Amino acid sequence: MEQPIVNGVACDASGATFAVIGISNMPTDWAKVFSSLANTDLTLDAAAGRSGGEPALLRAVAEAAAGGTDRGDTPAAVPPPSMSMTPPSVLNLNAYLMYALGKVARRKLTERLEARGLRLWHLTVMTLLADLGPQMKTALASRLDMNASDLVKIVNDLARIGQVDCVRDRTDRRRVVVELTAEGRTYLAGLSAEIASADDEILAPLDAAEREQLGSLLRRVHGHLERPPAGVARGRGYGTPAPRTGS
Repeated sequence: MEQPIVNGVACDASGATFAVIGISNMPTDWAKVFSSLANTDLTLDAAAGRSGGEPALLRAVAEAAAGGTDRGDTPAAVPPPSMSMTPPSVLNLNAYLMYALGKVARRKLTERLEARGLRLWHLTVMTLLADLGPQMKTALASRLDMNASDLVKIVNDLARIGQVDCVRDRTDRRRVVVELTAEGRTYLAGLSAEIASADDEILAPLDAAEREQLGSLLRRVHGHLERPPAGVARGRGYGTPAPRTGS
């Protein structure tokens, strides 16, 4: 039986049945090959002579499984192979876990934002204005460590859809500041609710207490790693801004 390709069923001297497949770049005596590999005499069934790719191989596997059952053999309990593509040892590396989970979180967040024609910078600017109140563009760019021209583009995008306004500072009429509009606050609330739904998807295995603990730990790590804005020293007075009170 000299063929370049073979798949089907083989039996050894004890009657055990095997699904086999072989591919060679030249005519090959597969009976000798499989006998040598198994260190025993193998008999290739007639089905082994036909070629047909994956369907034939699947038939061979099914026939082999059925053959073992018909002989009364008790199949060994074989655990199903893991479908995870992640090497188990790398799961012990927190940096890797944060990277992998961060990719998923960023994708889900991006999907929510893109559905509204926005990017992460739009959300960041709106949230900063909601937290701190009206800000000069230079101050926004400094706090966000952004190029000033890029910040102007983001502000212009938000102004065009009515989420922010550029107005004279009430305390210093010489200055122009960016402020969140009433529509912008409503819009941001709806957007935040959509993002919260992404949190629910990602953190589904955790209960409320575990989510709170995780959030607390992540905020501590974020505070440790976050760089202060240019010209602002890290220390007292720098960190997460306190919630605003009043208008």
